[in-house]
Amino acid sequence: MRRWSVRVGLALLAALVLLIGYGVLIEPRLVLDDDREEVELPRLSAEAAGLEVALLADMQIGMWWANTGMVERAVERVVEAEPDLVLLGGDFVYHAGPDVEPEVAAALDLLAPLLDAGIPTYAVLGNHDYASDAAEELTTALEGAGVPVLLNESVPVPGTGTDPLHVVGVGPVRPGLVDVDQALSGLPEDAPRVVLMHNPTAFPEMPPGSAPLTVAGHTHCGQIALPGLPRWSWLGLTEEEKVVADGWSPAEYGAGGNALYVTCGLGFSALPMRVNAPPQVVFFELEPAE
Repeated sequence: MRRWSVRVGLALLAALVLLIGYGVLIEPRLVLDDDREEVELPRLSAEAAGLEVALLADMQIGMWWANTGMVERAVERVVEAEPDLVLLGGDFVYHAGPDVEPEVAAALDLLAPLLDAGIPTYAVLGNHDYASDAAEELTTALEGAGVPVLLNESVPVPGTGTDPLHVVGVGPVRPGLVDVDQALSGLPEDAPRVVLMHNPTAFPEMPPGSAPLTVAGHTHCGQIALPGLPRWSWLGLTEEEKVVADGWSPAEYGAGGNALYVTCGLGFSALPMRVNAPPQVVFFELEPAE
């Protein structure tokens, strides 16, 4: 009986070591999920049919053993795809040191191929960007490179038709910068729009029909999403905070006429591991709604 218990213990230990090795070395560094979604967008003009939008989020530069190699691959994948529009969903840095400039500079270096490609690109900041006291430096650096950083505001996207697509950027939940009314205040009522936010918990605040396509990050899709064990991952928040952690939100989440997609992002939080939540680049092909 004792020998059997030892064997079981050793088997469990071996399985744990393999799982940790996979989560540290394989999934986050070799597996890149390329998700492609077709979306019928209300009020989108016929001339903008087929418009492609790419979404990247959660680079987390400054996290120990940061996933910079995967960020490079993801940026390369987007540049090769030549979408019409790129959205950056925040958390460019993690916990920067006393001097935030190295992390900000590293994030801009990783994004350089995208910035040099001339693809219209828009960003929001995330909770870690503010917690690291990097928000001001990131905003200055990104906007200096031609990427508007949206904080509760909307902008039209050039080259998307006579009734242009607008990007609505909503502030992060932490440190309490969500202002939906302000974000929508300058938006023409009949304008086609994509809403970009970092935290999916801001989505239920959007009025009915105001956010037919909303994209967010933040959750890392659980990061270590062990089946049946949500408490070992961010998926535990789905019960505590009613967070949509992965992919499309259910119909009952948020107001009528609104839809939310949450990307797994690219980097890490707390531990440099991903299990059952690979890094992700998402492409949306927009079509006029019938």
